[in-house]
Amino acid sequence: MAVPAAFFALFFLYPVAAIVTRGLRVDGQWRLGRIGDVLTDPAVLDILWFTGWQAAASTALTLAVALPGAYVFARFTFPGKRLLRAVVTVPFVLPTVVAGSAFLALLGHGGLLDSLWGVRLDTSVWAILLAHVFFNYAVVVRTVGGLWAQLDPRQEEAARVLGASRLAAWRRVTLPALAPAVAAASLMVFLFTFTSFGVIQILGGPRYATLEVAIYRETAQLLDLPTAAVLTLVQFAAVAAVLALHAWTVRRREGALKLVAPEQTARRPQGAAQWALLWGVLAVVALLILLPLAVLVERSLDAPGGYGLDYYRALQSVADSGGTFFVAPMDAVWNSLRYAAVATVFAVVVGGLAAAALTRKAGRLVRGFDALLMLPLGTSAVTVGFGFLIALDEPPLDLRASWILVPLAQALVGVPFVVRTMLPVLRAVDHRLREAAAVLGASPLRAWREVDLPLVARALGVAAGFAFAVSLGEFGATVFIARPDHPTLPVAVARFLGRAGQLNYGQAMALSTILMLVCAGSLLVLERIRTDRSGEF
Repeated sequence: MAVPAAFFALFFLYPVAAIVTRGLRVDGQWRLGRIGDVLTDPAVLDILWFTGWQAAASTALTLAVALPGAYVFARFTFPGKRLLRAVVTVPFVLPTVVAGSAFLALLGHGGLLDSLWGVRLDTSVWAILLAHVFFNYAVVVRTVGGLWAQLDPRQEEAARVLGASRLAAWRRVTLPALAPAVAAASLMVFLFTFTSFGVIQILGGPRYATLEVAIYRETAQLLDLPTAAVLTLVQFAAVAAVLALHAWTVRRREGALKLVAPEQTARRPQGAAQWALLWGVLAVVALLILLPLAVLVERSLDAPGGYGLDYYRALQSVADSGGTFFVAPMDAVWNSLRYAAVATVFAVVVGGLAAAALTRKAGRLVRGFDALLMLPLGTSAVTVGFGFLIALDEPPLDLRASWILVPLAQALVGVPFVVRTMLPVLRAVDHRLREAAAVLGASPLRAWREVDLPLVARALGVAAGFAFAVSLGEFGATVFIARPDHPTLPVAVARFLGRAGQLNYGQAMALSTILMLVCAGSLLVLERIRTDRSGEF
């Protein structure tokens, strides 16, 4: 626990505490009365209510849409499965402003629905909910599907032999085994939608605002740090309550499971019902995932002189950036890859150590540590970004001019995904295997290397893929700390979108398409990762 605890204390708690202190402590005195003023403001209460209920609704809708997909990807084999599983993860790393614009083109004035049937959803909350499902579909598919693919189907078959119906066998055998993974996925989706920013800004307009949007407005637009600090504390309290509820309910249902190699559970669909389920999931993926991505590609090719690569060619030159960059915009691709690779190393090391520590049920201290690891997902990225600038500005932690600051900020978001992906599988490993290795003379390190690591290699690969993908698309904190001569892809896209002109917009769409293709290629490589062990764990 020492390394993860030190990492989070230094690069998360310290910067956030610095900016909250800056807002509530004026001239050496605490201004705590500001807390009551903000919390009694009817406008703030409305924002808090909308933030909570839209996050709950988005989580429920995402589970309803994505759980059938998790089953299909876990238990069925079909042509193009690896490619499609990589594609469904792409939305998760796209800058929210880009994906929000794509949904606006589909659901807003002059969009696809408006052109075909005269239906507009941009003025309703449904556009926000659908966009959240678009972003978080892969979280459920990968987190739940990763464990589902390793559950021994013979346990459910044994229940069927003993007289249970298919539904009863699934409810009594499979669902309890999946409960930790479902809870972990639900927690991540809730936290991401609770702190939603770009989607709300574009699709919600002035009518809807989350706490994250309110913090941004108070900090970046109104320069009201006291109000922003209070809203940050409110967000902290809400996230802490959700994490406490998650820890209390999930830990009681976790235990050792009978796991097998994923290759032993996947097969071709059999019967009309399974084929219908497969085609239904493919239809949902096509409409919800592929269609918005296709809009990005179409816009990147739609130049004034006709469809072509004009916007992509403009990315090669500094002059064509209209003064937006000090370097050619295409350099942002290589910057993002380098930063994401370093951030993935940080996230896997810190998250892997944390997950290994959390498998030892050592009481309240470990449970509190588990909740701490999830806090970055529920904390305002604006707060973290400003906190880095305020706190890490003096020796020996004067990192504002160092390139390492960006990967550190990206790793903060990647670590929770590593932990939540690896933890259910690590806790499912039978502890008697470790005890047997110890009896045979293995040290704790060798027992972990020889027993745990081979069994969780696939989960580790998925965790690394998630960390890399999240780092590629991280925007909220990076936009404040990325150097002008070393922009990342999301920062470059946002800068282009913030400038008027068709050329700037087209280059933003071209960079977004490149980001989508880079992520899809990286995740496709990840899909080739397989464990070399077979049989029962």
